[in-house]
Amino acid sequence: MLLPLLFYVFIGIVFIQFLYYIVVFGKFAFAKPKKNNLKRIPVSVIVCAKNEAENVAKFIPILATQNYPDFEIILIDDASSDATLDIFEAFEKEYSNIRLVKVANNEAFWGNKKFALTLGIKAASKEYLLFTDADCYPTSENWIAEMTSNFTLQKTIILGYGAYEKIPNSFLNKIIRFETLLTAVQYFSWAKMGMPYMGVGRNMAYKKEEFFNVNGFIDHMKIRSGDDDLFVNQASTKKNTTICFSPESFTYSKPKTSFTDWFTQKRRHIATATFYKPFDRMQLALFYSSQLLFVLLPIVLLAFQFQWIIVLSLIGFRYLFAWIIMGLSAGKLKEKDAIYWFPIIEIILIFTQLNVFITNIFSKPVHWK
Repeated sequence: MLLPLLFYVFIGIVFIQFLYYIVVFGKFAFAKPKKNNLKRIPVSVIVCAKNEAENVAKFIPILATQNYPDFEIILIDDASSDATLDIFEAFEKEYSNIRLVKVANNEAFWGNKKFALTLGIKAASKEYLLFTDADCYPTSENWIAEMTSNFTLQKTIILGYGAYEKIPNSFLNKIIRFETLLTAVQYFSWAKMGMPYMGVGRNMAYKKEEFFNVNGFIDHMKIRSGDDDLFVNQASTKKNTTICFSPESFTYSKPKTSFTDWFTQKRRHIATATFYKPFDRMQLALFYSSQLLFVLLPIVLLAFQFQWIIVLSLIGFRYLFAWIIMGLSAGKLKEKDAIYWFPIIEIILIFTQLNVFITNIFSKPVHWK
């Protein structure tokens, strides 16, 4: 009786995966890029940095020379112990559109990026805010124009794509970029479904009033991470949120180069997701569970050669539709080379995530610097 039961469960798992990839992820994979009219709305670009001297020295000039008529850059130094503040002060003197916010260590909010960001948001003189991280840079001089072109009277939260640089001949880099691709496909697709649940601080924008409508980060201030995804999870709705995935709107970051550093980063991300709304936690858990069972159940069924022709056919069918959806999505996000090893990378990610879940049960991940 056990093998027939596992067989029918496996059929159900493939069906669940079909619903996710075709019905949900297909919303993004088959989406046609839309050309918005370029806006000329005043924008504050906000960058929060803590001990990022090397990165800000290279990337802030790229932001300061964006092709946009009316923008300021709010540079937030979160009590850095390196030369970050000195570099920021030099930039403030060099560029007339740069404003500096200095954050001293605060006993109640020590090491909390959300406190520093709150001060930066309050200091911003523009109503529309565009966020990126200190270790990020835009792909073009039209980044601000592309992201802000999506603002309308109704759409006041814009979710963008924050990619990672490609490192030649690095399999870890392919894993990291594939995971980033899959994550983007998920949050873009659910946003297009009218149920946005997260965004990435490397590339997102919103109107200042959205921040104050939910009292900023106050409801999750004690959670060190989540200045991006927890805010979106709380503030985004079907009516006020849209996505931007034009190539000129991308930002790029330097990826981790060791498995240990990447694993630590994943621990923070997954720990933050436990604070999402119940439905969002449920749909993410269901997707991951269906992935895990899709890998495990065929091993048992094929070991006993139970309905092995049907099992192999279902495996092939699932990889076919998943590969098509991920391939189309990768084309939109310029990540095609990351899916060539799709089956192997997916299995590695599934068991890495399982390891993260178990590790997080016994110890808390470290947040911010």
